[in-house]
Amino acid sequence: MKRLLLAILLGVLPLNLLPLCASAHSRPVWRSATSAELSAVLPLRAPVEKEHIETEMRTASGITDGAGHYFAGVVLITAGYSADGKYSHYLRVQAPIRMGEIALAPGQYIFGWERDGDNLQIHLHEAVTGKLLGNVVAHRMPPGTRVESLRIWVPEHGDKAWLQIGRFAVECALPTEE
Repeated sequence: MKRLLLAILLGVLPLNLLPLCASAHSRPVWRSATSAELSAVLPLRAPVEKEHIETEMRTASGITDGAGHYFAGVVLITAGYSADGKYSHYLRVQAPIRMGEIALAPGQYIFGWERDGDNLQIHLHEAVTGKLLGNVVAHRMPPGTRVESLRIWVPEHGDKAWLQIGRFAVECALPTEE
C-alpha cells in the first residue's frame, strides 16, 4: 500500500489506473443470492450417495461473491429414502470455506444433526460418497432471532458467515481473497 501511495505521489502511476490497483487487492463482497441464482446453483434432486433426493427449493438459501462463487444450501426431502433420519440438508460450496474446524473444498456436501443439550452436533458428509468429514457444533442463536429451516447469513464485517439451522448456527469462514 505504501508503494502504491509513493507511486501516485511521484506521478509514476497514472491516476486512471488507480481503480485497477485498488480492486486487485480488495476482498470479495459477499451478498445474498437471488432466487434465480439459487435455482441455477442448487439441484432439484441432490446426489446423496447412490440416490438423487428431492430438495425443498423454497428453503434454499445462499450467498455469492458476485464472481461466480456460491455457498448455498437447501433442505432435503428424505422421506422414503435410505437417507431418512441420517441427512437433512444439502450444501453446494464453490469457494473454499471453513465450517467450525472442518475445511471444505469446492464441492457438494450433506449433513444431518442431533441435539446435544443446548447445542446441535452437525455431522458433515461428502454428498456423493456419504463419507463422514467430521462434526461441528452449532450454538443457540440470541433470543428473538427468527427460526429458519436453513439460512446462510451474509457476513456483516470481514469473512465470517453463519449457517443457521432452526435456532442454532455455526460460523463459516469465507475466503478473504479472490
